[in-house]
Amino acid sequence: MILNKLVIRNIVIAVLLIILLGVVYMVRNRSPFGKSQTLFSTNPRHEITRVEITSEGKKLTLEKSGNEWKVNNKYEARNNTVSFLIDILKEMKIKSPVSEELFEKEIVSRNVKPVRVRVFDGNRHLRSFLVFTTGSNIYGNIMKRRPGAKPFIVSVPGLESDIGSMFTTDEHFWRPYIIFNTLPSQISSVTVENLTDPGSSFRIEINSGRFNLYCGDSLLTGWNPLRLRRYLSYFTMVPFERWAMEQTGDKKKKIEDRQPLFRISLASTDGSKKYLTLWEKQLDSNGTKDTDRLWGKIGESDGILVIRYFDIDPVLKKKAYFYTQ
Repeated sequence: MILNKLVIRNIVIAVLLIILLGVVYMVRNRSPFGKSQTLFSTNPRHEITRVEITSEGKKLTLEKSGNEWKVNNKYEARNNTVSFLIDILKEMKIKSPVSEELFEKEIVSRNVKPVRVRVFDGNRHLRSFLVFTTGSNIYGNIMKRRPGAKPFIVSVPGLESDIGSMFTTDEHFWRPYIIFNTLPSQISSVTVENLTDPGSSFRIEINSGRFNLYCGDSLLTGWNPLRLRRYLSYFTMVPFERWAMEQTGDKKKKIEDRQPLFRISLASTDGSKKYLTLWEKQLDSNGTKDTDRLWGKIGESDGILVIRYFDIDPVLKKKAYFYTQ
């Protein structure tokens, strides 16, 4: 009888120890708010090959193709920017919880719409969460795992910046900051219109390896062929600084309605053409001229560029340039 009691007692103690160990394990390995509400980052062991970002009915997809990334399966993406996003997705962590009162004040009352982010490895869904941008903290964002989950401020340890701004559906943000990227052998013609000094405008035409220089309809002679060939080489890489995303609506229209400074058109041997229009950039409402930068627009795109003179100056030559030894 006594032996049976000892056996039962030992069994009870063993069961209690197992339960206690299980509780300790769960406490150590579980967030106080629940793993399903707090796991935002993607396991570093997984390769991220696709990111879907959706905001107010607009969807943008970044997808890896070989060693390159594509934007909406149409455009080349800036690999360094995508790499930065991947680092954020793998390293971001909760900085602090957000109270119901703060969420109501900063998000609900201001009708801030969430950005939905989904992360994949091939067709395997790895993670999804919602991003709410706000100006209430320096990190600029509040996140939730799903609509009914608890909100948190999420950041990347050691990175004192707004990671929420990376979750944008604007194609311009993800595309390379390049205006022209054409080899001399791929160019069939270049036209530079100087709208403030029309007499300095010119056109270069290449036909079967033969170069011709024009001013209007007049064929020019006596120019330096080395200068012309060097000029064409400048179109191999002409970058711009950034997209002026703040220039929308009336602000954008005011820029486009002004008299341009230059128009540059480049025709390629494959039949494609690219146009660039340049305007004077002003620093303030008083009309103070920005001596370092210009406004620009590529073709009929809906975006305005900020272009440094340092980058665009090599192709802003005058006709006289080709007559210099």
